[in-house]
Amino acid sequence: MTTALQHRPSSDLASGRFGQSRYMIRRKFFKIFGGAFHIYDPAGNVAFYSKMKAFKLKEDLRVYTGEDMAEEVLSIKARSILDFGATYDVTDPATGERVGALRRKGLKSILRDEWLILDANDQEVGMIQEDSMLLALVRRFLSNLVPQTFKGDMGGVQVLSFRQHFNPFIQKIDLDFSMDTDGRLDRRLGIAASVLLCAIEGRQQG
Repeated sequence: MTTALQHRPSSDLASGRFGQSRYMIRRKFFKIFGGAFHIYDPAGNVAFYSKMKAFKLKEDLRVYTGEDMAEEVLSIKARSILDFGATYDVTDPATGERVGALRRKGLKSILRDEWLILDANDQEVGMIQEDSMLLALVRRFLSNLVPQTFKGDMGGVQVLSFRQHFNPFIQKIDLDFSMDTDGRLDRRLGIAASVLLCAIEGRQQG
């Protein structure tokens, strides 16, 4: 299956930066102003780095190849200001290509987090959803110590899983695309989704 990912002539694609089936994300909890995420490949190398700025009225997240932020590989921008059900456009800065978008289902996410996966034409092609309503309610009303787990589906086929590990000091997340054997999900959109889940959902539980 040919995807937009295959058309990006960039060195990080050639080296497999977006081509891994599994990643591990780390985020330090006690960071008052903003936040930062390191995304590691299976060999333990930093594949991506994202740093959030605090107190922004309109979310604008950037993903880089490393902490030096010398090479930007993804741009994730909210279309509106402080919208609980915001849509985030994902762009490849190397080509200017709009990869797709991720839309948070605001009202539904009060009880159980849901995100829509949109293609470059804003057509809904998939969904990312918190694991279960029961666990979601436990997290919101009884304890924030229950790690979140999300599953992504496209066309009724699972394409990703996002699973937190409980740690009081460092947030660790396993990001798994290995079940997406047909390459349905553009990995750039998958990485962008993981950054948003860390940033938005992590902020809820912080």
